[in-house]
Amino acid sequence: MNKLKKLLYLSLLISVFSIVVVLIFTVDSTTIAAIMSVKHEYIIAAAALHAFSYLVWGLRTKFMCQALGYHIGTLKAVEIVTSSTLVAAITPASAGGEPVRIHLLHKNKMPIGHATAVVIGERVIDAILLLSFVPFVFFILRDVLSIHSLDAMFILAELLSISVFGLMIYGMWKPHKIKRFLHFIVNRIARISGKNTDVALSKILTRVDSEFDNFHDSIRIFLTHGKKGLLYGTVCTILFWIVEYSILPVIMMGLDQNPPIIMIFSAQVLLSIIMVLAATPGASGVAELGATTMLSAFMIPSLLGIAVIGWRALTFYMNILVGSFVSVKILKDTDLIGKLLGD
Repeated sequence: MNKLKKLLYLSLLISVFSIVVVLIFTVDSTTIAAIMSVKHEYIIAAAALHAFSYLVWGLRTKFMCQALGYHIGTLKAVEIVTSSTLVAAITPASAGGEPVRIHLLHKNKMPIGHATAVVIGERVIDAILLLSFVPFVFFILRDVLSIHSLDAMFILAELLSISVFGLMIYGMWKPHKIKRFLHFIVNRIARISGKNTDVALSKILTRVDSEFDNFHDSIRIFLTHGKKGLLYGTVCTILFWIVEYSILPVIMMGLDQNPPIIMIFSAQVLLSIIMVLAATPGASGVAELGATTMLSAFMIPSLLGIAVIGWRALTFYMNILVGSFVSVKILKDTDLIGKLLGD
């Protein structure tokens, strides 16, 4: 478990350092008074919302499994998803959580292929939902993000998100063409970097094929045998993100702020995409600094650091605590986690 501990320590170190930096630039004489007058019922409500998101996530997994003919109880489904939050919180793009959930579904008598379809199907629904909202997010935040020198970047980002979304949809029908396109992109990047003959290129292309095949096979399984699962999974996904995005506004209300709900939701959509692309464990550093930057348009500076700490405590540190407890005390899967991390 040495690698797990190292990743955990690294993730916590980066997160704590980022929070200290945020506090240095945001704390002033009014911050302490704001902390003393915080409305505790709102903080409790925010914690309850995050706990409720575990249930919604578990129900999504349960419904998608049922659509493929496998019964997973609600409590077991919640245990499976929460057990993966520890590894997800300390790996880039939360990528470590997927193998844990696939393994635990397989232990509950699901074939590896169908377990993979459920887990990757969940991720695909997340990606399609978030990417489909990006154009609307930029429209809603156009005034907040209205910095002339960045206009071209925002337009490019919007076009890129639409393109990625289009490729995902097209890839469901024409997988071989998309794979050829991805090979072309990887080869061109390798040629520019001077590594087109490197053995690493073959490994990258193999990984690209594997990931895309998993994506396509998962979608095909649900489109042929689990259409109801896709429907229920989509409904649960929408509810999940509504619950998760409600945590930050509730924390702001606890600090006696009046958050513009639609704008805060929109900012969090962008932040979610940025966090998925982050290379740091659990998006540590990126999450704290990104949230501070986006919240600066809606909050007074003296409360920024406190709001970010509260939000991160519930959506990151709570995941680590809950994931650790479920893995060690209930599912006894610390050895599995170590193997999946390559320890």
